[in-house]
Order: sequence, then structure tokens, then C-alpha cells
Amino acid sequence: MLTQVQRCTSSSDPLQRLCHGGTTQKVAVPIRRPLVSNLRKTKERSTFWGIEVAETLYWCRWYLGKEFTKHLTLKNICLKTQKLRFRPPTTRFFITVFPQPIILSPGMSLTLPIIFRPLEKKEYEDSILFEKPEGEFSVALYAKLPRFSLLFPDSIQLPFCAVHDCTKAAFILHNDGDVYTCFNWEVPTPFNFIPSHGMLDPGQECTIKVIFQPHAALVHDVSATCSFGDNQEQKPMRLTAVAKYPHLLVKVPEDACEDAGHRHFRDVLCFGSVAVGSTAERYVEICNLSVVKAPFRIERSKESMLRDCDFSCGVTQATVSAGGKLIIPLHFRPHIVGMKNVDYFTVAPAGNVTHSVLKVTGSCKGPGVSLQHPFVYFSCINLGESLTQPLNITNTSDVPAFYQFDIDSRQSIFSFDHPCGILAGMSTITLKVTFQPTYPMIYYRRVVCLVHHQDPLFLDLLGTCHSDTMKPEILKLKDLTRYRTHMARGLTFYPPDVLSTMLREHKLLVDENGALTLPPEMLEDKPPEEYPSLDPMVEYFHDGVSSDLTVFPPHVNLSTKEFDFGCCAKLQNIQPLPLCLTNCTKGKITIKWTNKPESPFQVAPESCDIPPLKSMAFCVTFQPPQLNSLYAAELEGFAFYKVLRHYNNIEEPITMCPSWNFTIRLRGHTFEPWRQHFIPQYTLDCNKVFPPVCQNTTTYCSMLLCNTGTTAISFSMNLENCPSILVKPHSGFIPPGAHQIFIFSTCPQETSVQQHSLSLHLNSSPSFTKEIILQSSAEPLSLLLEGDGSLYFKPTCVGLSSSCTFTIKNSTRLPMFFRWKIHQSDKKRLSVQPAEGTILPNEALAQTWTFSPSEEIKYLLRTWVMVWRDQEILDDKAPESVRYPLRVIGEGALATITAQEEQLDVGSILVGKTQSCELVLLNNGSCSLKYVLSVEQKITGPCAPEEVANDPLAIELDHYRGTIPARGKILLRATLSPARRLHYTWTVFYALFPVKAMELLGGKQPVCIVTATGTYPFICISDACGTGSARGISKLHLWRLLSLETLNKYLERDPTAQELTFRVPTRHSTQRIPPVYTPVMLDFNFGAAPVRSEPSTVVLMLQNNGEMPVNWTFLFPSDQKIDMEYWAESAEFDPSELHQMRIQDNQLFSICPKAGNLLPGQEQSIHLSHRHDFIGTDRLPVLLKIDHGREILLNFIGVTLDLERHYIHFTSTKHVFTPIAIGTCDPPKQIYELYNGGSTKVVYEIQVDALMKVQEENYQHAVFVCLRPKGEIGPGLTAHTEWIFSPLEAKMYSVDVPIHILEGDSALITFQGIGYDPHVMNEAAQFDTMVSPVTAPGSAKLTVPRLTVYLSQPRICFGNIPVYSKCSRLFFLNNTSEKEAIVFTWYTGTANATVVLNVVPKTGIVPAGESTHCVLTLHTSENPCFYNVDLVCEIFTQKPLDQYEKELKEWETEKARQAVEFIITAKDLNLKKNVKECGKRSSKSLESAKPSKLLTEIRKYKTLPPIKNNSVPNLPASHSQRRQMRHTEAEKLWAKPEPPLPFLMHLGVTARSHSVDDFLNNFPGELPQHFLYRQLKKTTPRNNASDKTPLNNSRSMRRTTLVPNWQELANCSKQEAQLVTDVLSTVIKGLLEESQFHEAVVRSIAEPTPYFCQFWSEESAKLHNKKQSSGTSPTTPSPEVSTKDRREDENTSRGEVSPSGTSDAAESLSTIIRKEHFREQREAIIRMPAYTNLTELVLDNAIQNILVEASCGEVVLTSQPRIIAIPPLVCQKGISSAESCYRPTLSEPLIAPLSCTPSEMKDSDRQRHISVPS
Repeated sequence: MLTQVQRCTSSSDPLQRLCHGGTTQKVAVPIRRPLVSNLRKTKERSTFWGIEVAETLYWCRWYLGKEFTKHLTLKNICLKTQKLRFRPPTTRFFITVFPQPIILSPGMSLTLPIIFRPLEKKEYEDSILFEKPEGEFSVALYAKLPRFSLLFPDSIQLPFCAVHDCTKAAFILHNDGDVYTCFNWEVPTPFNFIPSHGMLDPGQECTIKVIFQPHAALVHDVSATCSFGDNQEQKPMRLTAVAKYPHLLVKVPEDACEDAGHRHFRDVLCFGSVAVGSTAERYVEICNLSVVKAPFRIERSKESMLRDCDFSCGVTQATVSAGGKLIIPLHFRPHIVGMKNVDYFTVAPAGNVTHSVLKVTGSCKGPGVSLQHPFVYFSCINLGESLTQPLNITNTSDVPAFYQFDIDSRQSIFSFDHPCGILAGMSTITLKVTFQPTYPMIYYRRVVCLVHHQDPLFLDLLGTCHSDTMKPEILKLKDLTRYRTHMARGLTFYPPDVLSTMLREHKLLVDENGALTLPPEMLEDKPPEEYPSLDPMVEYFHDGVSSDLTVFPPHVNLSTKEFDFGCCAKLQNIQPLPLCLTNCTKGKITIKWTNKPESPFQVAPESCDIPPLKSMAFCVTFQPPQLNSLYAAELEGFAFYKVLRHYNNIEEPITMCPSWNFTIRLRGHTFEPWRQHFIPQYTLDCNKVFPPVCQNTTTYCSMLLCNTGTTAISFSMNLENCPSILVKPHSGFIPPGAHQIFIFSTCPQETSVQQHSLSLHLNSSPSFTKEIILQSSAEPLSLLLEGDGSLYFKPTCVGLSSSCTFTIKNSTRLPMFFRWKIHQSDKKRLSVQPAEGTILPNEALAQTWTFSPSEEIKYLLRTWVMVWRDQEILDDKAPESVRYPLRVIGEGALATITAQEEQLDVGSILVGKTQSCELVLLNNGSCSLKYVLSVEQKITGPCAPEEVANDPLAIELDHYRGTIPARGKILLRATLSPARRLHYTWTVFYALFPVKAMELLGGKQPVCIVTATGTYPFICISDACGTGSARGISKLHLWRLLSLETLNKYLERDPTAQELTFRVPTRHSTQRIPPVYTPVMLDFNFGAAPVRSEPSTVVLMLQNNGEMPVNWTFLFPSDQKIDMEYWAESAEFDPSELHQMRIQDNQLFSICPKAGNLLPGQEQSIHLSHRHDFIGTDRLPVLLKIDHGREILLNFIGVTLDLERHYIHFTSTKHVFTPIAIGTCDPPKQIYELYNGGSTKVVYEIQVDALMKVQEENYQHAVFVCLRPKGEIGPGLTAHTEWIFSPLEAKMYSVDVPIHILEGDSALITFQGIGYDPHVMNEAAQFDTMVSPVTAPGSAKLTVPRLTVYLSQPRICFGNIPVYSKCSRLFFLNNTSEKEAIVFTWYTGTANATVVLNVVPKTGIVPAGESTHCVLTLHTSENPCFYNVDLVCEIFTQKPLDQYEKELKEWETEKARQAVEFIITAKDLNLKKNVKECGKRSSKSLESAKPSKLLTEIRKYKTLPPIKNNSVPNLPASHSQRRQMRHTEAEKLWAKPEPPLPFLMHLGVTARSHSVDDFLNNFPGELPQHFLYRQLKKTTPRNNASDKTPLNNSRSMRRTTLVPNWQELANCSKQEAQLVTDVLSTVIKGLLEESQFHEAVVRSIAEPTPYFCQFWSEESAKLHNKKQSSGTSPTTPSPEVSTKDRREDENTSRGEVSPSGTSDAAESLSTIIRKEHFREQREAIIRMPAYTNLTELVLDNAIQNILVEASCGEVVLTSQPRIIAIPPLVCQKGISSAESCYRPTLSEPLIAPLSCTPSEMKDSDRQRHISVPS
């Protein structure tokens, strides 16, 4: 059974039937077998203490009723003797020998037989236990049942396969069971298994082939099921494969491709002009663009008619690999010269899913043989002489030519040295023509030169021979020309003497060419005949012999032109053959035969005269010299008028007539009958198909017969079976090595294919006959129209045109001319291109028809095409067979073009880059539209219109012309490339474009608008802060040091062209100091710091404020230098290079990170650091490079000072004051900052002598005044010097002022100020506008490293404010830490006596993750001034501060204990001196302790180490001693705890105060927005000592204020807490028992508390009314009472009755005086500063509370208000309602209700509506 499966598998027939000729791809799939098979398991052995034994014994293939024995082998593999025991199996089914001790010597083995006796059909398990002194081990015994098991892979992944192709894979099917197993596969299509069923022995394998042949492009994932065993167990296998359609592309090389001119044939392979009979080869590429291999077929177009199969392809089937290409050769072998060939090949993949058409074209070129002259003129020679003339024959073509002169040079008067031969291409040879006459007469012979594949050539040979007795008239060339004219006029049949007589009798005349002609009356007004221009083939065949037709009637007629003597074996009995010649002229002629003596053929008589119109008999004899030979010859003869024997007989030379030549062909042989004829050896070149011609037209073809043997070949053509074929010559001979050219002619009558069979007999033997088969047919006029003569146009828009392609095909082998005829009325709607032309044979010409409807209707138009040959004449009377009608059907419709998005904003585009966008154009009509797009550009922005007027168009469309299908859409891709940082607007217009009229239809219509903004990548510095040695620098001073304002201005500008030399960071320089391509340079000053101090680090917040992603980079000089080889480096360095190399090598300047990427709106912090390792000034040029943007050179400057140096860091040597208007009475104070960058205090003095000089020059007017010329600056702090600039004229003032520094270097600073005339500059003078020096918004979250706190506002600018004003700002301190609380303290970092700043709270704690609010209040002084204050916030984290407080408390406790504890011993009494010295040292460390109390180093008891301040001793020279000393002192001394270093945050405050008059003039509408704060008279002067407290002296205050009261309460004792509890309990009990307290609480609850009624209560109003009724008046009226009285007075003045019920008109005078007194007191109270300050304070607190609640989320200020209706209040008599208690006046603008408080409204029903926030 298994062998049958293998035979089936080995057979290839099933596989071939499945593949259907497709290609296959084999994949071998391995199976996953178990690690060990059953057989291997029995042999696997393990080692137990030197005993090698099998782990398990298996019994398989057992059955009942027998015993099965296996042997267990034990082997000793160690070097000592082994002793062991064993216990037999426990069950009775496994039996072994009786247990006994086993002794194994080294290398010895023992075999134990184990017998298995099954009793049931089940599985058995047991074991044998072996015991050794070292331990035990066992061997398992298993007896398993026979099982069915097949192993094969779980899944098979077949490779990609093309549709209708197939791929194959193979896998192994293994029988892993114990019995014979039959299997059967169930496989779903398109998969197939071979074999699909079979049987396997146990352990046997079978190879299964998987064949995948898809019929659709799908992903196939199926399961094949294998059924096996007795129970038909099923096991699946997953089969996965992917089928794809192949995509083949025919690619023609560029040199072999030409434009096809139509869309049907995309690929045209042009062979060009190929020589006839030769084969040209061209190649095309079949490219497979798919991921599957693609089998394909190449088929030539099938035609039923006769074809010359000139094109061929040797490859009919092939396969292209996936993604590969295949080169296919095509051959062209033309046979018909001058014919253009067209054919088509189809490339179709398997299944014919698609196909590609390849058009092949080529033409045939033949030889171009020509003679130098059409004649050879020998003039006149004497008899017995010979003359040779040269004749040049030229081949102007590159095709070799076979030529042959049809003359037998052996038998003729004229002979050629090479009558036949091969003429190479583009060559010329010279032939020698010899004239050797044998009789004195006139000789003329017209010899034809046959050329293979070319029309024959004719050569005229003429000469004259004289003898002593006969001297005929010499024949000249002009006589030959006149002869041909006379022959055309029929005059050559008259002898010259007759013509002379007729000429004398005027029966003949002489024309202008010198030829004879008949008189006009005989011509009947017809022109005389001329010799026609004859076709060479017509002249060659129409000789009256080969055909019945002649061009002119012959003068001498031969009865026979060919003689065949046949077999002449009997040489003596050869009978002559008769020949008859007839004289057809009207004169006596003389016949002269050229008989060569050596020729076996002779004609007798040799010469004779024949009277007019008479005949003469001749005899042709054959006298062969030997037997068994072939003989053939061509005899020639001449006939001439007898009167031409002597020139005296010629009266008129004009009547001269040449001789006539005639030839006869003779052949015969002398082979005996039993002798074999010579075997011809030849080659035959003949086209089997005649060239195509029209019906009843003669066609010709040539055949070449080459004699390649050593003997001559005689031939004769038998035309009995083909009467319609003419051939010349019919018979002849071919010398060895020569060739014979045959010309065939036929005139086909039928259009069907005619087959002609000719017999070519060679060497006069029937056995050497060659059958020649020729085919011919007449080509009719046949034109095939596409679509059965119907052309359908899709709906076309009215006014537009639609085009479609219509193919006409020439199904004949001849080219045809065609012309379309369209009715005159339809020419406006219908046109075709080309309308006329030529269609090559077998060519399919695609024509473009255009339909232009004028109405929205359906059209049915009729037209026709006329075809003809070039030989025919086409006119209106042409037959119907040349007319082919065509029906054209179309429809007119209407449609427009719209855009899916009328406005498209692309956004920002990088200048110099391009960005693409897609526009979707929609056609909502039922017809396709042909459109033309145009774009108009508009540029807006900060530029002059004329500057951008001539800018080129910054948008480019992927196409400007196209067609949108009906109800379709197209994607228009626009590429935008703005060249400026401006806003671009492009309007896209469309116009419908008709095909016929090359102009737009309907004008331009807008379709969409595209907008974009050109931009550069921009960044800015949004914030900056300093750390390390620069942490004491304020933000404003830091911005000035780093020139950040100027840097931001430069960054906002467009880059220059030089900066864009390298658009991205590039190593472009070979110099150590690279060249600079930017004109922008800035100083980045890191300030100054002492040597070996912390690095000065500046943290900058870099923000992308543009709309494009930004890549920025800081480039050091080494980053711009190209790495060069060591030998190319220069060894000489200038000082600048050495300085930069020192800085870069020691990394004094560092930036982290040096490069980055920022998205729009994104921020990133960078750290710039300067290390103070070397004393001096460090300078390094660093290039800030923005990709495709600005390039700014930053000069990094850092100063490192000596520790004891007094130094003030000047950022610049020039300072410019703010411009001041001339005539200002009270100019403001301005500030000039001095920063101490050293580690010691600096005393400075500003020399004012130069200021006095300027004052003297300006009429003693103090232009520059320095208010604080002297001062002291602490280390790391900034001093503000106040200046007043008061210009006298509108000009610039400048003064150089020296600033001296005590024990330091002085500086000369140039102060400049500008005075301007406000009346001249008007609005141009904006110097009074106060803006923040930091114009950047700033990043509130920029903090120093490791600081988790940030301010909500990094700077506060109060702007322009009047003097005496009070301004407050609310800001928040946010703690972003999740674990650590922070403690903060505010203090003023600079001293300014005129500034009063207050921050509430000054100190506090912010829990983790929370924030606190702070209020900053500014009180301006009475003098105008510029305010620029830097507030510093010291921040500590809670845990280190608590730890510090704890350690400090322990240290102070220990200090106090040691101060009172001492022990004196006898040992130390003598050390008095040492004690004193120790006391002196202790007094220096402890300021509050006495010297006597510091003797604590000698103690009786061992306590904690003594407390001692850290003192820096003189370090020893040795490092080891220094470490030992430190370690020793650390053990002896307990250092005082140091407080943690705080984090510093800077808050800049800027403002400018103006006098009230100036403020009203410059800012007239802003004065009501400010509160003028007026101090009370008793107020003591403000103490600014806290502001002057330096940073180092403020820590004691912080220690007492940082700890809040609740911490002290938490640390109180139990007694103190109990005391407080008792006191508070007693107080609360007393309040609960107090009735007056209860009444006061009730009154307070009943009193409403709106914001506008804070100073009114119902009880006070009642009390006031009672007192008023009793006649008493209060001494100090309350605001509420005064308000009510004011309302009563107003009502009284208007004559109204007050609401309180006072209606007495006769009021006493005392009451009026009292009320007036009350009103004056009320107004006086309102004007009091205390009242206004109180009112402002209440409103300020209320607003702060609201904002704080809003920040916490308790109040939503932006929510919509809600209307609540409240019933009207019932007013009691004498008491006014809350509404009537308040009426704001003009004197109360500051207590108006807030916008966020409830507001009341009244409707017509006197109801109140309160609007509250929702």
C-alpha cells in the first residue's frame, strides 16, 4: 500500500494537471518531532553512583497469550568494584531472576532478563529497585497499548502566489504510532495535497506536497483535516497563503521607443529601418510591480489574412520574479523593401486578468544600387580591334546588394569583367566593359542589370565598327535619343532613305528638339508623341516574349527565344533546331549573328538580308565536344537597315537608326542515361509572399539562386502549373561561384490568398527539381471601425467640449489614405483630429473626436470616412465601397466647479521652506468639466505695498489644467513657499476651457481662498533668575547684564541673508576662531564673583513664541571647527586663540542643555554657568543658532575677583536717563544701580565736579543732580543712586562722571539725557508712558534648581501713578511640592528712602501643594520719582529648618550647662597660663560668656564635647597632618549648628510717579482710578530700618518670627494649659449668665449687613429718632444719621414731604439752623483723612477677600447672575427703609457698591430684585 502511495507521488501527471502550465515554488516544511522516540527511550541510559543503566524499559506491539522479554543491562563505569542488590517487580506481570547480590568489577556488565506476561489489554507499569550503600535507584517498566499517531506540522505558511498561478510546499508525514495507519486528507480549495490518502508502516515517513492555486486575490486561512486510525481520528493542519493579482508593466527602452500618438498603445517598440533579409533584435522589459511572481504569455495578434510574419518573439511563456524584471528579445526580419510594418504583441499574465499591448514598428530598407551613367559609349573602332570602357556601379545604401548583368559575356560583342557580384553597402566598384566587334556595323544593345530586392537597371551599350570597305555612319548618343522619340512616333519602321525622302517632300517635319514629326494636319491638333518614362519592371517584362504585352512593337520578331536540345548523348546524331526571324519593318534589314568559334552552339546562316515584312529561316546547331557535360549559352544577333552599311547612304543624320539586338537561350547536356548528373550545390533566397498590391495590379518579387559548388548549374523554370506567374529568365546557367537573380511577376485578381507552385529544374535532371511555393493576394479597401460604427460621447457641458478616442484599423497590407466627411451643419459641434491622413498596414489609428454642444439636448450626428489608395483618384463619384458611415451620439448638460472648503488656512510656514496642502474641487453636474486654474496673490502685513508688488507667486499648483469627472472630485495639491514674514492670501480662480476655441469660457470664477503666514522660527527669553554666586542679582539687573531686552528685540527680527548661509548647525570652519556671518553681537555678562566661589549660574526660560517648532543650539568655537588631522593643525596660536582654548579646555563656561527643540508655546529652562577658577576676565564668543532662523553672537563675559578686592561691576560705561520734557517744574528722580560683585564691602563716591561744570554751562541750572554721591554696598548687593535730570533745552546732554571706589579701581561713566519739547513732538513723545523694563511676559514658574516654589507674577509694574497715591497688588506664592512645607520671609534688597513698600504677610508658612496670597502696597512720596525695587523672598523648607531649630536648642542648652559647670583638679593648678590662653580663645567664640566660665576643658566627669566656634587654624603643610588635625578637633569641639541656606526669589517692582498737574495733563482720565493716601498729622515718621537691614543681619529676626504662636502653645506645659482652660471656662460661663450680652447678640443678628450699609443699624436709627423728638442733638452725628438728614434736606428743598412722616410746613427757625449745622458736620467728617482711609481699607480688604475666595474656587466670578424677587419692605413710621438710607453722592466715589455684590432693582410693583452671582 505504501509503495502505491509513493508511485502516485512520484508521478508528475497530477501535478501538471493542477498547475495548468503555471510556475511553482517549493517550500519544505519540517515537522516538530518529540525529543526522543520510543526506540530512543529504551536506549537512553543514566548513571547512578557509577552504574550505567537505562532509566525506563518499554514494551510495545505486544498482544495477549505470549511472553515478551527485554534485557536490562547494568555496567560499572567507575574504577572500583560495585556491590548492589535489587528487588524484583511488585506485580506478577513482570518477572525476572531471583534476587541475589550483584558484584560488578570495573568495566563489567550484567544483563537481567525481564519477562512481561500480559493478561488483559491494558497498560502496565512497574519498576525494579536497586540498592547500594550510597543510595537507591529504580528502573521504570512500562507496557503500552498499540496506538495510532501521525506527526506533521501544525501549520504551513505558503509564499505569496499570483492569481491563477500555483505554489508548492512539502512536509513530512511521520507515523509515530505502533500500528499500520491509513490516512486521508480533506483539503478545502484552492489547496490540494498529493497524495491525499495512503497507508504508513510504524516509523515510516511520507512526503506530502501542498499545492496552492488561487483564483481570486484573497487571504486564505483554512484548515486541512487528516483522518487516520480505526476510529477515524481527526487532526487539523492550518494552511495560510496570500493570493495577489500580478501587475506587469511593459517598459520599452528610451532609444527604442517613440510616441504612439494615442492612449491605446502606451508602449511602442520601434526597430527603425532594417536591411532586407537581415534580423534586428530589440529588447523590452517586463517589470513585475507586485509582490508575487507572475507567469505571463506573449502572443502575437491573430489575423485571418495573409501576413508576412516579419516580427517574432522567441519567448512565448515566462515568469517574472516578485519585484523583478525580465528582458524579452523581439526580432524583426523584413522581406519587402520599402514597406512599413506594424504589429502588436499582447502580454497577458496567467488567467488573463489584465493585458498589456506592445506595438512594434519597423521598416525595410534595401540596396540602393545605381550606375554612374545609363550608357557606355564606345564611339568607333576598326574591325579586329577592341575597346574597354570603365563603368562605376555604386551602392548608396548600407545593405549589401547582389547584382547581375543579364548578358553572356562569352557569346556577346560586349563583355563585362564581373557580370555578377556582391556590392557592399556604401561602396562603389568599377567594372570594365569591353567592345570587340566581329563585323563592320552599328552596334547597340540595352542590357538589364538585375539587383536582388531592387528594380532592375538598364545600361545602353553602343559603338560603331569600320572596315576598309564598310564604313557605316557613326552612332552617337543624340541619335539614340532621337531614335526613342521616333519609335514613340512610329517612324522607326521606315528606313532612313524613306524618311529622308518624306522629309524632303515635307511629309515629315523637324520639331524643336531636332526629331522628326508628322505635320500638324495629320496629328489632328494633338501634340506629337514622346518617349514615355517606363517602369523598370514593366520594361523588363513587357518584351513580347515573357508576356504577350510589349511597350512598342518589335522590329524583328523571333519565333523562339529558348532552345533545349535535351539529352544529346550521341554526339554525331544531334539534330539542329529551326529558327525563324521576321522583318516587321518597311525596309530591307541585314541579320548578323555573333558566332564564337569555341561555342558549341552556332546559328546558320551567320548573316543574311531580309526584305520588308518577310521572314527568314535559320538553323541552330549543337556540337558538344564531350560527353557527360552540361552546355548552355546565350547567342546574340543584330539587325539593321541595309542602307546603314555606309555613311554615304545617309542623307539626313536626323534619320539615323541604331541596330536591333535579339538573343536566344540554348541549353543541352550529353549525360548518358545511366550516368548521374552533376549534383547542384546552391542556396535559394526567396520571399514566399508577393508584395501586397491592389486588385488587378502587377506585383513583383525577386529570388536569388547562388551556385556554391564547383560546377556550373543549368536551370529551367516550369510555369505550366502557374499560368498567372511570369518569371525572367526562364532558363540559363550559373557558373561556379556565381548567382542568378530571378524576377517573378503576377497580377492577383482575387482578394483571397492564391498559392503558386513553380518547379525549378536544375542540371536537366528530374531528380534535381526544386518546388517553389509563392503566395499572392489582392488587397481590398478594408477599414475596421471601433464599436461597429457608433461613437458615444458622455454628457458635455454646454459651451465646452469633450473628447474621446475612436480607433480605426487598416486590416490590409497596404497603406490607405482616409478622409472624414462631416456635414456642414455639424462642423460646429463635431470635429476630428486628424481628419485625413495615412494608415499604415495593420495599424490601429486612434483619432480624437471632439463634441461641443450648444444646447442642453441630446444629439444624433452622422458622418462617414472615405478611404483610397494612392493609385486611385478620389472624387465625389467614388463607389460606395470606400465609404464607411459613423453614428455619433452625445448630450449637452450644465455644471459648475466648487471647492469643498471655500477658505483654507494653512497656518504658519517657514520662510524658505515649502508646505503642501490639498484642495478638493467638486463637480456638481452630470458632465465632466475641463478647467484652467489661475491664482492671484495678495500680501499684507508690516510692509510697503509697492515693495511686495513685484514678488513672484508664492504658490504652485501641481496642475493648472485638468478635467473633473461628472459628479466627481479631484485633489489639487498646492505647494506654498512664502518668501517673506508676511500674511499671504491666494485666491484660486477657475475658467472652463473649451477644446476647439483656445480661449477661456465665461471668464474667471473664484473657487477658494488659501491663506498662510510666512514666518521664521522665533524664540524669546521669557524669564531669568540667578543662582550660585549670581543669586543676589535682581532680575532687572540680570536682564541688563545679559542684554536680554536687546536679545529679544533681535530675535524678533528677520534673519539676514548672511545668517542663512548655514541654515542648520554645521562645522564649517578650519580656523580656531570661526568667521561670523551675523551682524548682531551682544554681551552676556555673568557678573563678578570672588575666586573659588560658587559658579555664577543663570537660569533662562527659553520660550517658543512663534508658530513653528524651533531647533536651537549654542555653539562654542570648537563646535564650529572642522576636525582636522594632526599634521594639518597650525602650531602657532595668537593670544585670542590661547585665551579661548584655556576657557574651553577648563570648561569655565558651560550650557546645559546646549541644544533643544521647542514646540509652539513650549518653554524650556537652560542653565548657563561661569566657573570662578581663575582670576581675571573671561571672554568667549558663543553662537546662538536657530535652525532656519536667526544667528546671534553672544560674547560670554565673566569676571573672577581676588577675595580681598573691592569691586563694583559696571555693565556698561554709558547710562542713558529717561527723556524729560523741557519746562518740567518737578522732574522725577531716576535710579542708577551699582552692583558689588566682590566678597567685601565697597565704599564708593561719585565725583560731582563734572556736574557742576555742566551746571555752569547751562546758566547755573542743575541739569544733572546726584542725590546720593556717597555710599556703601555690601557684598553681593546692589545700591541705588538717585539722580535728577532736568533739561533746559531740547537736546542731548552728556557728562562723564568718575566713580571712585575706596581701595579699588575707579570707573568713568558717561551719563546722557535727552530733553524734548512736548509741544513740538506732540503724540510722538511717549516717554511719559511707564512700562515694565522687562517687556517679556515672564514665566511665573521659573525657579532655581531644587526650589518648588514660584510666584504668580515674577514682576509687578504699577505703571504711571500720581504722587501721594497708595497702590496695592495681589499675588500668590505657590508651593508645588507634595511633601515639604516651606517658610518664607520678605525683605527689601535695596535701600530707597522715598519708597515705602509693604508686603503682607512678611513671613509665613505654605503647606505642601498649597498657595498663599500676598499683598504688596506702594506709598508714593510727594516728589515724582522712578521706582525700581527688588524684593527678595527667602525660602526655607520646613524639615531642615525644624532640624536646625532643634539642634540649635540642644546646642544652647549644652552651652548654658557648660557655662556654669567646672571642675578644678590639683593636676591643672600649675597650668594657669594655659587656662588663660584657653579662656581667651573661648571668649572669642562665645560672645555672651565670661572668661572664667570657659574653663570647661578640664572636667571630672565625661560629658559631651565642649562647645566651640569653628575657627580656621593655620593648616599644616602635610595633607595627612591636616586631615588628622581636623579629625582631632572634630572629636574635641561641638560646632554651633549652621542654619540651612535659603533659596532666594526676586520680585521686581517698577513704577513712575508724576505730580498731580503732570498726571492730569498726560493722563487726564486715569486720576479717578487712584487713591490719594493722606497721612494723619500725629503719625510718626515711617521707620525704614527694616528695609535697610542687610541680608546677613536679618537672620536673628527670622529666628524669632518664623515660628508661629501655635507652635509655642503646642510646647506649653500641662499646668499652663490647665490654667488657660480654667480662665476661659469662667469667662464663658459669665457671658452665658449676662443678659446684656444676650441682648447685644440678638440686636447684632437682626441687623442686616449689606456692603453699602456697613455704618447703619436699626437700633441706632430708633435712638436717633427718639433724641430728635426730645429736642436733643448728638454731639457727633453718625454717618447714618447724617445720610438720613441729607435725604430729608433734599426732600425739603424740593418741597416734598419726607418719608419719616415730618409734614409740618411751619418749621421753626431753630430746627433749620440745627439741620444746617448737622450737614456741615457731616461734610467735615467725610473730608477727614481718617474717614477716606478707613473706607479705602474696607473696600481693599473686601476685594482681596473676594479674589482670594475666587482663587480657592469658593466664588466663580465669571458665572451668569441670577434674579431673585423679594417682596417690598413695609416702612415704619419715622424709619426709612434700607433702600432709602443710602444715596451715593459725588463726594463718595470710593464706597460705591462692587460689581460682584448683590444689586437691587425696582419694578413697577415696587418689588425689589436682587441680582446675585450663580
